[in-house]
Amino acid sequence: MPHASQPFQNKNVFLSAEWRDLVMLNYEVSPRLLQPYIPRGTELDSFESKTFVSLVGFRFLNTKLFGILPIPFHTDFNEVNLRFYVRRHEGGTTKRGVVFIREIVPRRAIALVARLAYGENYVALPMKHKVSVHGATVTAGYQWQLNGQWCGLHAEAPEPSIQPEEGSLEQFITEHYWGYAAQRDGRCNEYQVVHVPWRVWATTSAGVDGDSNVLYGPEFSRILKGRPDSAFIADGSPVRVLHGARVS
Repeated sequence: MPHASQPFQNKNVFLSAEWRDLVMLNYEVSPRLLQPYIPRGTELDSFESKTFVSLVGFRFLNTKLFGILPIPFHTDFNEVNLRFYVRRHEGGTTKRGVVFIREIVPRRAIALVARLAYGENYVALPMKHKVSVHGATVTAGYQWQLNGQWCGLHAEAPEPSIQPEEGSLEQFITEHYWGYAAQRDGRCNEYQVVHVPWRVWATTSAGVDGDSNVLYGPEFSRILKGRPDSAFIADGSPVRVLHGARVS
C-alpha cells in the first residue's frame, strides 16, 4: 500500500486534501442488493464472509486541484457518501477498493467536477456539520437538506482513539485504497487514493436521522433506519486522489 508521505509528481495527482472527522456507519447486507452496482472487472469484497455498505460523513479540507491549485470558495466542505467494497485482481495483485452508490456535497461545482472526472454519482445539497471534543469523548454529525427536511448521521465515542488491529473490521473498512466507478459505456474507471492508516474511536451511540428514501431508495433506506452493525469515528489524514484510468 502506498504511504501518503511517498513522493508523487503533480502530474499524477488530480486532487489533494485532508479528510477529517469521519463518521463511518457500517451495515451488513445481502450481496444480492449490491449486484446491480458492481463495476465491470471487480467483485464484491467481504469481511469474514459478510458484505457491508457504509454511510460515511467527513470534512474535506484544504482541497487543491493537481495538488497545487486551491479552488476559491471550494477548499473546505462536507461530504456524505453511501459506499460498498470491492476488489480487482490485476496480475498477481489484489486491489481493494470502494464503489460509491451516492455522494452528497454542498456545492454544484464540486459535484460537476467529480461527475466529469470520474463518473461518480454526486448530488449537491445544503449541508452542515458539528464536531466536538470533551476530554476523551468525540461527537460528530453531518446533515443534508432535501425537500425542506434535514437528514443526517451522527456518532459519539467516549474512549481514546486506537490504531485498528490487523485483520479487524475497522481496518477492512478504512483501508480500501482504490475507487471504482461504472461508466455510461459499461466500462470501469479506476483511481487510487493515497493516505496513511487512520486511528479510530469506538462509538457507544450512532445512527441515521430523517428519511433517506428519496436519495437511496426503499431498500437502502430501510437498512439505514436500523442500528449499524458497527460504527466508529476515524481521525483522517491528508489524502491524494490520483488521476483515473479505464480498466475494462
